[in-house]
Amino acid sequence: MSHLQVGQAFPHESAALHVSGEARYIDDLPEPKGILYAAVGMSSQAHAGLKRVDLTRVREAAGVIAVMTAADIPGENHLGGALKDEPVLAVDKVEYLGQSIFAVAATSVEAARRAVLLAEIDYEVLPHNLDIRAAVAAQQFVLPTKTLERGAAKPAIEQAEYQLAGRFQLGGQEQFYLEGQIALALPQEDGQFLIHSSTQHPHHVQEVVATVLNRRQKDIVVECRRMGGGFGGKESQPSFFACVAGLLAQQTGQAVKYRVDRDDDILLTGKRHCFDICYRVGFDAQGLIQGIELDYAARCGISADLSGPVNDRSMFHADNAYFLENVAIVSYRCKTNSQSNTAFRGFGGPQGMMGIEYVIDEIARYLQRDALEVRQANFYGKAGVRDLTQYGMQVEDNIIPELVDELVERSQYRARRAAIRRFNQSHQWVKKGIALTPVKFGISFTATFLNQAGALIHIYNDGTVQLNHGGTEMGQGLFTKVAQVVAEELQIPMELIRCTASSTEKVPNASATAASSGSDLNGMAAQAAARTLKQRLLDFLAAHYQLPVSEIEFKVGRIVVGKKAELSFAELAHLAWFNRVSLSATGFYKTPKIHYDPLTMSGRPFYYFAYGAAVSEVEVDTLTGEYRVQQVDILHDVGESLNPALDLGQIEGGFVQGMGWLTTEELWWDQQGRLRTHAPSTYKIPVASDVPERFNIHLVDKKPNREATIYRSKAVGEPPLMLAMSVFFALKEAVESVGNYQHSSGLRAPATPEAVLMAIEALRAKVKS
Repeated sequence: MSHLQVGQAFPHESAALHVSGEARYIDDLPEPKGILYAAVGMSSQAHAGLKRVDLTRVREAAGVIAVMTAADIPGENHLGGALKDEPVLAVDKVEYLGQSIFAVAATSVEAARRAVLLAEIDYEVLPHNLDIRAAVAAQQFVLPTKTLERGAAKPAIEQAEYQLAGRFQLGGQEQFYLEGQIALALPQEDGQFLIHSSTQHPHHVQEVVATVLNRRQKDIVVECRRMGGGFGGKESQPSFFACVAGLLAQQTGQAVKYRVDRDDDILLTGKRHCFDICYRVGFDAQGLIQGIELDYAARCGISADLSGPVNDRSMFHADNAYFLENVAIVSYRCKTNSQSNTAFRGFGGPQGMMGIEYVIDEIARYLQRDALEVRQANFYGKAGVRDLTQYGMQVEDNIIPELVDELVERSQYRARRAAIRRFNQSHQWVKKGIALTPVKFGISFTATFLNQAGALIHIYNDGTVQLNHGGTEMGQGLFTKVAQVVAEELQIPMELIRCTASSTEKVPNASATAASSGSDLNGMAAQAAARTLKQRLLDFLAAHYQLPVSEIEFKVGRIVVGKKAELSFAELAHLAWFNRVSLSATGFYKTPKIHYDPLTMSGRPFYYFAYGAAVSEVEVDTLTGEYRVQQVDILHDVGESLNPALDLGQIEGGFVQGMGWLTTEELWWDQQGRLRTHAPSTYKIPVASDVPERFNIHLVDKKPNREATIYRSKAVGEPPLMLAMSVFFALKEAVESVGNYQHSSGLRAPATPEAVLMAIEALRAKVKS
């Protein structure tokens, strides 16, 4: 079925504002008279007791209006996690280098930042740990260890024809949103606060700020018109910045803005979890996995934050696109003296997938087979055949086999692979690699209660529409897609709709814009509200013109009322208003079918799966370790696309961000526990020159979602990031060509040029010996 608005490539609703510089972010908002600026005093030790904190010089510093410590917090001193295990301001100890100890409000940003450096703090230095396996050995965890088993992994491995065991180290990732963390707290009358927060989860900020300020949620309004990127880093983490601004605003009675520079942003906030993965696998001569044991240990930092669901999802995605009949997974949630790691695009799924893909690649090398053949041998089957995940969910819509077959032909994978093997035989110093990796990614919050959304629509008597919903706009185009849904339902042009800022004042208790569910949830809620209004208007017209509803039709830009009248939407809106018809409605949606038992780790945590695959080709200079990604071919499943232009943009951006995670973006702490990669000079996100020379992206054609999602679309926020696994395994293949593919390279991620060179030198040493 063709649609007027849905499925069309409309530009992002703020595109013109973005490129002209007119789009307002929080730091662009007009500042009220007497505004103050916040800064925090940060720990210089990774783990220490606070013996003496003397803030006399801080209080006396020029421009300082207020100083706050944990003792001054009127409510609860914690950041809202389920375990209440991380304070806003440290009390008697610090647990990572950079942890906040006190906060300052001053008359300028410079005055605040200078003042916090004047504190005199005596520390009782304690042992600190950043090593994941050392934390496992010492039983230092932020949450209990979890296991997930199906079948009998150990005997299956031992009875298999072949066995392999190994370890793979996988780095974390800084979200590096272009707009840094920021909050603006504005005191209102009667103890109320309006807080502008750059957040993916306004309701969470509202909850935490209310608790810390000793207020109720009714007293706190949190608003966010747009973010300059989030990627998960603005899901739970913005509450800290909002609390600091709110506390100082409440203490002084003046507006307070808290904006950090990039260095402090990276030092204060959590990242993607680093993983240390051990495996043991048994398989046959075709590479079919008979049994597998996976040991996932994650660096979680000093508190639980979102480490529970992140690590759960890594266990759910430990299969990626493969049926694992006998599997045992253990997940350690390790406490380390580092920033509390948090959400990042993919939310644990990428780490889980990288584990099994590494195993598959090692099996292929051991058997001297094409890794693609081994992947295909292990794919999930059709309904009733090898179709059950390790957590008990049936894979009902598996399109991976045919999707991969199509990509193989489209990308000419086999001919290129043969050509690369010939190239490597005839070139001593430059080597090439190619890899094809699939993606099967579950869509929904694994915490079932979060799968809900609300929306609010107003129709004004001139025929224009104001749309609000619980989702947040961070550049991904959510506002555009939801507006398309409303335009389609009401059969009106997009220019008649205005999307307004996400606000706890308009839609209460909204879930985070995360888990790739923004369009699924908020699109359905907005559709429900639009349908309520449309039905209300139909009923009004039927009564007003005295004819059946069945004779009234909403057409493009006009409403045909049988043979009695034809109205524009503006005329209908005015007529309904004149006749006292309500032109405002709310909508609500909760995802059906899902259920999940966190104790047994079983059920149906996902509504459906999104699929994709990528082929990447790389060229490596074996003398320096430097490399180029020469060509990438992607085929990705978005169901019936709500907006193909936005979906292609998400696929391209997600892939490049995933490529950065696995190649250039390295988090490195020194022996004192200081994160040294805390600025663009030392932390390297991909730039324009890193984009593949040939970048071919196609959407799967004519594959609507089998589930009743919004217009049968599929989520596209997170799944494309995992397509970048193909780059890592292409690099791994190129490196292993140095040893004629006979030895494992042990290549770690991120595969920086340094890591690539070290792996090459290690292989050369093996060959010589």
